[in-house]
Amino acid sequence: MGDAHRIGVIGLGVISRAYLDTLVGHRAVRVTAVADLDASRSAAVAAELPGVQPLSVEELLSSPDVDTVLNLTVPAAHAEIALGAVGHGKHVYGEKPLAAELTDAGTVLEAAAKAGVGVGCAPDTVLGTGVQTARAAVEAGAVGRPLFASAAMVTPGHERWHPHPDFYYTAGGGPLLDMGPYYLSALVHLLGPVRAVIGASSRRRTERVIGSGPRAGERIPVEVDSHVSGVLEHEGGVLTTITTSFDGVATTAAPIEVHGERGTLTVPDPNNFDGEVRLLELGGAQWRTLPPSAGYVGAARGVGLLDFVAADGLRAPRASGELALHVLETMTALLRSSAEGRRIELSTSVERPVPVPLTPVREWR
Repeated sequence: MGDAHRIGVIGLGVISRAYLDTLVGHRAVRVTAVADLDASRSAAVAAELPGVQPLSVEELLSSPDVDTVLNLTVPAAHAEIALGAVGHGKHVYGEKPLAAELTDAGTVLEAAAKAGVGVGCAPDTVLGTGVQTARAAVEAGAVGRPLFASAAMVTPGHERWHPHPDFYYTAGGGPLLDMGPYYLSALVHLLGPVRAVIGASSRRRTERVIGSGPRAGERIPVEVDSHVSGVLEHEGGVLTTITTSFDGVATTAAPIEVHGERGTLTVPDPNNFDGEVRLLELGGAQWRTLPPSAGYVGAARGVGLLDFVAADGLRAPRASGELALHVLETMTALLRSSAEGRRIELSTSVERPVPVPLTPVREWR
């Protein structure tokens, strides 16, 4: 992809600040343009960043000064923007999910392959020291042969803090599609791709109350299931039970646990880059914390894009479109399994991403 890699950012919502903090001033990339449906927003952001042009979305997609489009739009627009970038011969890296619909996600990858450009996709939190240290421990035999795993994400719902939470409870929302990419990406890193799923879900409340902002007290409808549970059959035979919920208050369960013949490993929240990895060996008296042994140290949002650029055709990007497609199919298959009451076999698979060696901040920043 070249050395002086030029980035154009489309979508300047809250998450864009975290990306810009990582990318602006980085030695390997240069942010050259920004765009948003709200032209005043792109103008304001560009005014803070010397050398960055505020453009319309179409101008940015066709700009000769952009090599990769960073797609931070809402999920419903992910496929349209990605296809626009690919159609102009540009690489694209987007926020999760790859697309709102599985068929659209497949279309993006097919178009990119024909155009000879790359596709990357968040989450990149799994490239930090938390998940990567856990993966290194599993691969080193710390738990012996993995037998099964569990994953749990339980919150009361985002309406407590988000001033406009409607989209979390409409088509394309819900706890699995919102938070599942973090957990499922981590599980693929740890245990490999998924071959089949069995799912069940529920919706015990038909409305939610916004808890903050100018709409506080307003009731909004719940149009999707707010609790999703399931079993993932990994290709290697390991079974993972997963729960994602907007219906509980909290949980004391570890975000992810890997159980093997010789021990159990707890994995930190895959929505964070770091965290404590703990191991209890068979016959051991107490848990011990493992020191970081892999991953980007001190990583921040955007490290997956930097990894994507650094791959430069020499290896597959770790936060790849292929991984995002497999994760999206796994999630949609769980929801479909719940609706149809049967086991669903997946049509996609993916190679496990190359592990991230322990990489100090100075080497990736």
